[in-house]
Amino acid sequence: MMTKEVMGIKLLTKKIRDRLPVLYANEEQGLAAVAIVKFFTPDADWTWYASEFDGKDIFFGLVIGHVAEFGYFSLSELESVRGHLGLPIERDLNYRPRSLQELRDHYQQEGWAT
Repeated sequence: MMTKEVMGIKLLTKKIRDRLPVLYANEEQGLAAVAIVKFFTPDADWTWYASEFDGKDIFFGLVIGHVAEFGYFSLSELESVRGHLGLPIERDLNYRPRSLQELRDHYQQEGWAT
């Protein structure tokens, strides 16, 4: 499955795809599981951290939107959604993988509920 590119940058490369555990592989790790990749809207306040991937379309991870919550989101949605100014979702090229616990703690300190 090819992914759409934003300014020549794929949302999900083969290298990242290969690093993401399959869905439910991290259940026993709980919040110690690592979010491998970060996606964000450059013109809205939404961020997605993926810690698992079904290999086709569905991720599990932390979603920061109106609130911070753990859940499922899809690659096809990320590829099709646009922010307020019509900009596509991007992959954070400078993101350093972090545990879900570390991310949750950060967003709780910032006032986001999880």
